[in-house]
Amino acid sequence: MAKKEISHLAVIGAGAMGHAIAQISAMAGINVSMTDVKPEFTQKGFERIKWSMEKFVEKRTISKEEMEAALARITLVDGYAKTVSNADFVIEAGPEDLELKKKIFSEVDSLAPPHAIIGSNTSSLSITAMGAVTKRPDKVVGMHFFNPPQMMPLVEVVKGASTSDETTQTALDLAKKLGKTPVLVKKDVRGFIVNGVLGFVFGFS
Repeated sequence: MAKKEISHLAVIGAGAMGHAIAQISAMAGINVSMTDVKPEFTQKGFERIKWSMEKFVEKRTISKEEMEAALARITLVDGYAKTVSNADFVIEAGPEDLELKKKIFSEVDSLAPPHAIIGSNTSSLSITAMGAVTKRPDKVVGMHFFNPPQMMPLVEVVKGASTSDETTQTALDLAKKLGKTPVLVKKDVRGFIVNGVLGFVFGFS
């Protein structure tokens, strides 16, 4: 199985999780395009990225030059078409609403290159259901980052019913490239592993 290199990542959603995923991807040397429903939301996400990176510089975690290089890798885009047009991997980081996510996945599927993998940062919703609205269910995967992604080391990589082994391995490799520790979730069950355990422990429904 040939290893896929991710050189361009598209992030759909520039909120609390989306902007942070864009940030750690750019810091890992990946070119990123980021969009949200309104340009001002996208710009706000970029300002949060800059603020976060400046904190890293203050703490001497990265140099100012490294910060500037990472910021230069991030492109702010208006609309899905230009955001995903040359993406190798797309990560959707919108609200936890399955119908909304399915709508996003359907649209992104029609616009992204045929080879592109489409991932969701959902913490509990069905990857299988998202994949079912696309023509590439084998290339749909869950990538659940924990908040805040800049600091939290764990990423759940979730297989849907049709997710291929190649897609799964690419997502695992991407998580490692971002400096994260991936945990493979082989069954697409509500809550995945971590949230499922927390639900059991604390009695969440």
